[in-house]
Amino acid sequence: MTQSQAGLAPTLRTESHMSTVARRPRAIRAWAVAAALLLAIAWPLASPNAFYVNIGILVVLGAIGAVTLNLIIRTGHVSLAHGAFMGVAAYTCVLLQTRAGVPFLAAMAIGCLASGALALVIGPIILRLTGKYFVLVTFLLGEIVRLVFLEWQSVTGGANGIDQIPAGLDLFKSPVGFYYFCLAVSVLCIGIVWRILCSDLGRAIDAIREADRVAESSGVPVIRIKVMVFVIACMLVGLQGALQAQMVHAIEPASFNMDVSLGMVVMNVLGGMYYLAGPLLGAVFMVALPELLRGYVELQQIIFGIILIVVMAALPGGMIGAWKLARGALARVIRRDRPGPGAPGGDGRARR
Repeated sequence: MTQSQAGLAPTLRTESHMSTVARRPRAIRAWAVAAALLLAIAWPLASPNAFYVNIGILVVLGAIGAVTLNLIIRTGHVSLAHGAFMGVAAYTCVLLQTRAGVPFLAAMAIGCLASGALALVIGPIILRLTGKYFVLVTFLLGEIVRLVFLEWQSVTGGANGIDQIPAGLDLFKSPVGFYYFCLAVSVLCIGIVWRILCSDLGRAIDAIREADRVAESSGVPVIRIKVMVFVIACMLVGLQGALQAQMVHAIEPASFNMDVSLGMVVMNVLGGMYYLAGPLLGAVFMVALPELLRGYVELQQIIFGIILIVVMAALPGGMIGAWKLARGALARVIRRDRPGPGAPGGDGRARR
């Protein structure tokens, strides 16, 4: 080996090590996604008890609402009307199915379109607002929609809602079959959101969140993108509404009140608002824990209150952000303790 080759060896080894380190998080994410998907698929088989299957259904449905709201949050807006849009799709689907005899899949699609149409009408107006003003307006919008459900008794059934909703598909007569259908829909929604965030549209969304005026001055159509994202998110959350009605065979205005929208926001805050896995982890936590602690209602409130305060005060990145911080700190400790390429015992040769 020549002197120049010997000098290049440590550099090449260092570059190779850096490339391996860069690929490692990607591999970890791939393995985590595969493990989560396998766990979701195996859940009804590992826990055939109907109670645990129903918890799984609630989790995968909650994931739809959380991850679609996350798409709106990425634009810099926190919507408190997401539950209302879910209700619009649910009522539309149920009314078409029970009164017009429309097949469930077609009724569900039309319900999502109805939710998207409302978002398309309202979006260009309210998305010009920011911060607390947007939150306040979406709160009022959610209440208006709930009052329409409550007062339009001839159509919606008023406070009693609509019950005895028939199973939309034969598959839904089995809890396990319904679980797998909901899981497929949830994976589809997550895949759509992931694809959007990884595209040029996703990069534009990030630019808008960081500085919308700078993005607009750079030629990014800010309002158009915000409206597009808002409509897509409201259409997708309609799937959760339609499937939720199928799960309980009934709907009522209370199923789409402010608590539902606020719960979706909390899922994002707990899991991590700016990570796609954040709302998914938040959905698992927010849905599964209350069901498992159903006999301890007061304890639920105390636990949730403590966890929410701790996360908001000390972990603004949520549980995913905390994991990334811990992983980064551990990696720095390992690198500090590992001998470098030019140190004695390292990959390179020690200087004499």
